[in-house]
Amino acid sequence: MHNDSGHGPEEVPVGPPDGATAAERAGGGTADVAAEASGTDAAGVFANAPGDADTRFFGQPRALAHVFGVEMWERFSFYGMQGILLIYMYYSVAEGGLGMDEAIATGIVGAYGGTVYLSTIVGAWLADRVLGSERVLFYSAWVIMAGHIALALLPGFWGLGVGLVLIAFGSGGLKANATAVVGTLYRADDPRRDAGFSLFYLGINLGAFFGPILTGLLQTTMGFQWGFGLAAVGMAIGLVQYAIGRKGLPDAARIVPNPLPRNRYPMWIAITLGAVVALTALVLLGIVTPSNLDLVVILITVVAAVSYFVVILGSNRITSIERSRVFGFIPLFIVSVGFWSLYQQQFTVLTIYSDKQLDRSIFGWEMPVSWVQSINPIFIIVLSGVFAALWTKLGNRAPSTPMKFGLAAIVMGSAFLLFLPWAGGAPNSTPLLAIVGILFVFTVAELLLSPVGLSVTTKLAPTAFHAQMVALFFLSVALGTTIAGWAAEFYTPEDQVPYFSILGGIAIVIGLAMIASVKPVLALMKGVR
Repeated sequence: MHNDSGHGPEEVPVGPPDGATAAERAGGGTADVAAEASGTDAAGVFANAPGDADTRFFGQPRALAHVFGVEMWERFSFYGMQGILLIYMYYSVAEGGLGMDEAIATGIVGAYGGTVYLSTIVGAWLADRVLGSERVLFYSAWVIMAGHIALALLPGFWGLGVGLVLIAFGSGGLKANATAVVGTLYRADDPRRDAGFSLFYLGINLGAFFGPILTGLLQTTMGFQWGFGLAAVGMAIGLVQYAIGRKGLPDAARIVPNPLPRNRYPMWIAITLGAVVALTALVLLGIVTPSNLDLVVILITVVAAVSYFVVILGSNRITSIERSRVFGFIPLFIVSVGFWSLYQQQFTVLTIYSDKQLDRSIFGWEMPVSWVQSINPIFIIVLSGVFAALWTKLGNRAPSTPMKFGLAAIVMGSAFLLFLPWAGGAPNSTPLLAIVGILFVFTVAELLLSPVGLSVTTKLAPTAFHAQMVALFFLSVALGTTIAGWAAEFYTPEDQVPYFSILGGIAIVIGLAMIASVKPVLALMKGVR
């Protein structure tokens, strides 16, 4: 994979980027999104990492096996649960589901996904100011497991609500810190570093591949609660392995780069409790409801993103060149939101489509709906190496980042248009190979945007606001993910042509506008490509 941070080719994780990848590729450790950014120099931290002598895990430090394991099982549980989540919500009670309206269900799935990426900001802040990356990772894994247990054991809507809240916040904390912990295993100049990250990302993709397959099998044969239970068991396996091996991690993984002064603890505890009380009150008063939850998350994310831009651009701590680069980031932010709002419909519209219209019969046996979610990880594993070789061969002749973003939006929009030949079809009328081909196009679009998005964000970031820019990129993912759930509310199997045509067309127009603006955007980026 083309690596804009200068580390050389490496594999990329499936789906949206993991939380600390941005900071890692920038060489800055975990992102601190507080106003007082720590600015910790990762090279200084990594100087205390294990030496080259430890090669007990496929030539890598043995401690990598523990982070590899907890991340693999977390992705197993995350994608396994998500593979059956939507159909659990809208299947009838007789079928083992909750009988929820499809439109409300897709909105909740989008709001949940957006909250996961909003939570990476909280997880990064806790690591930088309070606990350190290793402890946040460990505690987050417990929270995730508790969420899956709640989904499996608590009845009805209580189980859904408690489970999704715990999984969203736990996943955000783990995403924000797993990659940062891996970074502490290597000195800054360790030649094994890229290979170690490639191995780590292989674990991500393995978990994402096997999770939907096994939870889907249990769901179809024994029921939804068994599928959710398997996700909990998977997270428990990863947690036990990590709990045993975490003592072998270097001290650098436990460093709190910019400790929050003790006298400010009461203020932040009060803010947290106040937010919880306010949200609870809004729910109890009926202001925040399942039907408008996605719009609430969209509003929060938009306000957060605008606030970040205003604070950064209005600061007297940035130079004129840095301010220009932030302005150059705005079009990339917009395209990123548009991209993820289509890409993340794998978990909303594509799930409904696979359930109702896809021919899942294989030699007389019906494939579980969730198995469709395992197609993308396969393409990621295969194509990431192809893209790595391509960008390496092209070198400086490779497309610029704005061009890649524009192409990603066009390819993503084209993927939606590929649904049109089967639009309005009868049940089981779409061949499985058609969805495989469409998801291949999804993956090509992802590899044009996701791996380079975080990297270019760190390169455009002003020195004083490095972490806040990283937070902005994740806000684009959060916003796009939530919009994916909101947009899916307008999808109906009976009238698919307008849906796929309009959304695909909008994405293509956004991509063409980005390509037409490459020169002025590059001019604003002041030498960053």
